[in-house]
Amino acid sequence: MLTWNQFSRIALDGGAITISVFVGAAVLGTALALFFGIMGLSTSQLLRRISRVYVEVTRGASAIVLLFFVAFAVPRLLGFRTADVTITLFGNDVGYLFVAGVVALGLNMGGYGAEVVRGGIQSIPRGQTEASISLSLTTGQRLRHVILPQAVMTMLPPYGNLNIEVMKGTALVSLIALADMTFLASNLRNRRILLDDPPETVVIFGVTLILYFIISQAIALFYRGLERRLGGRWFGGGR
Repeated sequence: MLTWNQFSRIALDGGAITISVFVGAAVLGTALALFFGIMGLSTSQLLRRISRVYVEVTRGASAIVLLFFVAFAVPRLLGFRTADVTITLFGNDVGYLFVAGVVALGLNMGGYGAEVVRGGIQSIPRGQTEASISLSLTTGQRLRHVILPQAVMTMLPPYGNLNIEVMKGTALVSLIALADMTFLASNLRNRRILLDDPPETVVIFGVTLILYFIISQAIALFYRGLERRLGGRWFGGGR
């Protein structure tokens, strides 16, 4: 049976890495989504094309291959040793592999998120923009005070789903030997086999599956709560 020490190793140590990679990727992905999503609506054809290239490349590229490229190819291209990058999380040296996981997943999320942002802004009636222009608001003021507050309510549901997909996608970092929940669960199973103990595959990966489900539900609850709160604050009762 799965002992408490083994469970805590997967749930606490692995869970800390999984959540850290997710949070880092979500922050980076959100920044990229806003930047390229707004750029995609620019009056400049060049900026729109740049946004389109980024979106198509990051959405069209395999997340696994993108992860391998950032983890193993980028250090060679830039001429640095991954061993020289020292990052410590929760007492564990995760190094450049953590950065690679965050960057790869963040880039991937930014491509999908940019389309969510662009669609959310385009869903706002043009009369809102025209009214803000008549008030002599700058482009930045129109976005910050008029367009984005309304667009956010449209963007939150799909963006919450995107965050859940990114969280589940953090399991890919196990392929570059970053000690997340999937990596530790797989190691435990392999160790049981080598020791000629019952592999207990169903128990080990069943518990890991439940842990991912719990984190996913927490993210879903967060976004539902955020939607209610912002709806009540900005629209007097929400949607």
